Amino acid sequence: MVTAAGGVGAVTRRTLATPLRTPPRPTSLWADVRARQEGTGVSDLIDTTEMYLKTIYELTEEGITPLRARIAERLGHSGPTVSQTVARMERDGLLVVSGDRHLELTEVGQSKAMRVMRKHRLAERLLVDVIGLDWEYVHEEACRWEHVMSERVERRLAGLLDHPHFDPYGNPIPGLDEIGEERTPVGFLDGVAPVVTVAVEAGGSTKGVVARLGEPIQTDVELLARLAQAGVRPGSEIAVEKNGNTVTVGAPGAETVLDLPQEVARHVFLRTS
Repeated sequence: MVTAAGGVGAVTRRTLATPLRTPPRPTSLWADVRARQEGTGVSDLIDTTEMYLKTIYELTEEGITPLRARIAERLGHSGPTVSQTVARMERDGLLVVSGDRHLELTEVGQSKAMRVMRKHRLAERLLVDVIGLDWEYVHEEACRWEHVMSERVERRLAGLLDHPHFDPYGNPIPGLDEIGEERTPVGFLDGVAPVVTVAVEAGGSTKGVVARLGEPIQTDVELLARLAQAGVRPGSEIAVEKNGNTVTVGAPGAETVLDLPQEVARHVFLRTS
């Protein structure tokens, strides 16, 4: 077995191929995100309000209660900075802080967040389907594009891309009806469960079809490259098995299988029905 230091914890790679050689990486998932943003200038191109709106949208989409602490973790902002930004957004009518401290987007905030996410995921499809960018670099690049894309460009992109409903990672493109497209079907999480849940419930080796990769995984370039080598992509059938504190995943005939830490396996989703 070959162990590589990954941005989301140790990812063990069983393979006959020569292992990838990379410099040491942060051990925290969100520390890795921050390091990549600081190293590439992504943070200079991001609208803070849109970034917060999109993060709350992502958390809600993933079934995670949106709290200021979760935003701080994902964006690497200090607690006071997050609180100040959230307070400003509340004054601007974009969200409300409920009695139990979770954040709820207002109708205006939800609409703005949905538009940012739509631009982001359309940009991802363009980068993969037309430009041919390797999928491990797509999410980061789309984070730049989402803040500068006009609705006119969105409409042209939807036609150019043959009217997609999902991004390259299996996540739905929201609000397509606003740009004259057919609305993406709702209920994309129905019959879908995290790999770690599937593995635990199976009690042994089982198989399933990859439905989607959550947003947190998309920020780790090395992990995405290794998942691709293991054949773990939306639409592919993979074998899954719980091994101690990790979950082994891999597609039949793939050049490698991976032992994913549970932190990572929570963001790989399989279709269960």
